[in-house]
This record gives sequence, structure tokens and C-alpha cells, in this order.
Amino acid sequence: MRHRSPALLGALLLSTLLVSCSSSDGTSDSAGGGRTALDVWLMRDSVSDAFQKEFEAGFEKAHPGIDVRIQIQEWEGIGEKVTAALAGNDAPDVIEVGNTQVAQYAQSGGLTDFTDKVPELGGESWLKGLAEPGAYDGRQYGIPYYAANRVVIYRTDLFEKAGVDAASIRTRDQWIAATEKLNRAGTQGIYLPGQNWYALAGFIWDEGGDLAVESGGTWKGGLDSPEALRAMAFYQRLQSLGKGPKDSDEAQPPQAEVMAKGRIAQIIAAPGGAAVVTQNNPALEGKLGFFPIPGKTPDTPGAVFTGGSDLVVPAAARHQAEAYTFIEELTGDAWQKKLAAAMSYVPNKTTLAGAVSADPGAAAMAVGAANGHATPNTPQWAAVEARNPIKDYMTAVLTGRDARSEAAKASRTITSTLNSAS
Repeated sequence: MRHRSPALLGALLLSTLLVSCSSSDGTSDSAGGGRTALDVWLMRDSVSDAFQKEFEAGFEKAHPGIDVRIQIQEWEGIGEKVTAALAGNDAPDVIEVGNTQVAQYAQSGGLTDFTDKVPELGGESWLKGLAEPGAYDGRQYGIPYYAANRVVIYRTDLFEKAGVDAASIRTRDQWIAATEKLNRAGTQGIYLPGQNWYALAGFIWDEGGDLAVESGGTWKGGLDSPEALRAMAFYQRLQSLGKGPKDSDEAQPPQAEVMAKGRIAQIIAAPGGAAVVTQNNPALEGKLGFFPIPGKTPDTPGAVFTGGSDLVVPAAARHQAEAYTFIEELTGDAWQKKLAAAMSYVPNKTTLAGAVSADPGAAAMAVGAANGHATPNTPQWAAVEARNPIKDYMTAVLTGRDARSEAAKASRTITSTLNSAS
């Protein structure tokens, strides 16, 4: 997934994301003095300059035989660049990739298999939304790096005026009741565009369904399952409580900018969306809060799509042992806590959620991340998103067409796409 733009990573939290070039960009295999030069590709906004410098210094102090050389890459065109690197003989030693992209790279056979390293890397507490897409065909190739997901961003002043306590909203029913109360108080209770399919996916997972399921090597679209139809019915009910467009997504127009212009009480977005709201309307500084997307029961937060990154090592990388040491450090507890504090990301393990407790937006993300999911783990999912029949399906239902027939049509498209040759 493309990371950390103020509007979303979000858009989270939270949309799905991803020339040939020498991996070392002119660097040599040796750093001199017997040290090994370790080439690493990290993505733009994955780390701040300050964190990068601190990590490099700390890592090299702990491992004086390694000279780590981090090169920041741009998201634009990164898919082609990684593919070329994996196919060549001069690949970097470590690459950060979007969590949902691991399967397409693993399918080519170009990644190192870390299955036997999972226990010592703390895999038992990895976030499911990072760990599951990091695996392919039963083997672990991607090591969870960090996560981000959508939350509810709300206007604290409008909630207070309406007599709504955000802390009391723990279930979907309570969320609906609160939004109706906000409407009665003369505000727009929520802005939810008709094609926010990531939000719909969360509701589907809450109901026990999925966007697509695999059996015996064959995929089948899941939008027409009873679970998914219940999820769409809930989405329709929630969307009707606002004035969001039925035929566009959260980026058209940018929902944070819409929130900044009016008396809109809630949006579903990554916490970074709050910065866009206040940039467009400084008067709202200090008037925005966050809470996890509510679930069906008070003891389980709503399911969310987990965006974020995994770290992979090309099979052709020359320094396999050093690459593993790098991954072990950067994904280990000590540096994960520092990364979370520096970047407002969710750490890669459920046991580290407390690292963001002082950051309201990240803390809300961490609660949701415990119930995080990924899109169907197949290289062909990218082709589904390129066409995105889910969006067309949602608009069709919201504009009055029959949900069952439209869901069946969209599911057939997903089935055909997922089972076609790559």
C-alpha cells in the first residue's frame, strides 16, 4: 500500500499500493576496512531523516562489520523497479514493499524464504494484516515492518454540542444511534462516500465473510455471500445518515477537505487525514479526535484493512546473513517502539500497541490493527483493483438496484479475474 500521505495513507489508511536500475546505484560490495556494504531500499515517508540517522548509527555500533546504506525510493514506478531488481544479478540486500505486493514478488521465486525464522522473529504476535499477506503458498517471505489503518476522525465540538460521548461508542448499533443523534442536533452526522470499499471490506470481515475465497486452487468472489450482503446493508444504512456522493470514493472529492469546509461530524480515514482537515481550516485545530471503527460487539473492534509494509530479501542478494541481521534489528521490539513514536505508525506486533499510547490517532489505529485483515492473498488481486467491480457494485446498490443480483454480477467478475492467467 502507498504510505503516509496526510490525506491517507488512509487513504488509510488507507488505497492499495505500488526501469531497470542497479540495486547498489554505484556503490561497491565492500565498504572498506573489512566491512560489508549492505544496500537497503526503504520507501519515501517510511522513516524520517532523524530516525534513519539514529537507526544507522545504532545498527552499525551493534554490528561494526556492516556498513548499512539506506536508499529512499519513490512509490511512483516502484513495482517495475523491484521486479527488475529481483530478476537481475545485482539486487539490493533488503527491500521494503507494500504488504499486499509480497505475493506477486514471491510468485516469481525471487524472494528469500524466512519460514524457519518466524519463531525467533516473534511471529506469534505479528499483526495478522501484515503477516498473512507476507506469506505465499504456505511460506513466509515478507517480514512485517509497520502498519496503518483507518479510524473514525470526529469533531469533538460537534459531539459535545450533541451530547455524544465518543468513548461510549463501542458497537455498530451505538455508532448508528450516535450518528442519528448528531443529525438531530443540526449537523451532518457522517460523510461517507458511496465507494469506500475498504470500509465495506471491514464490515464484510466483521460478518465472517471475505471479498474472495480460495478452495483447491480456485478463487471465488464473495460479495454475494449472506455475510457480505449483511455488510452491504449496514454500509447502506450508515451512508444514508450523511450526504456523501453515491458514485465516488473518499478521494473524489478528498473527504478531509470536505470535512474542513462544513459541519461534518465524522469521516472514516487514516489519522493523517486530520492534518489535512486543519490545514484547510485552521479554526478546527484542537477540535478533532479519533476512535476505532466500532465492531458488532463491544469487546472486539471493527475489522479494518491493514495497510503498511513488509521487508523482503531478494534471493539474488549477496549478503543474506547481513540482510537478516538488518531485518531482525529493524523489526525487533526496541526499534519498532522508536519507529512508532517517531512516525505515528502501528508497530508490527500486537504486544507493542502500548508504544503509541501517547498518540491519540495512532493509539486508535493500534486498537483496530488487532483486528486487521488484508485483501485476498493472490498476485491477481491487483487486477481486481485495477477494474474494481466492488465500487460499481456499491454505487448500484446505493442508487436503488437489487443488492443480490448486483453482488452476484460483481462476484462473477472477481472470480473470472482471479482465476485468469497472470
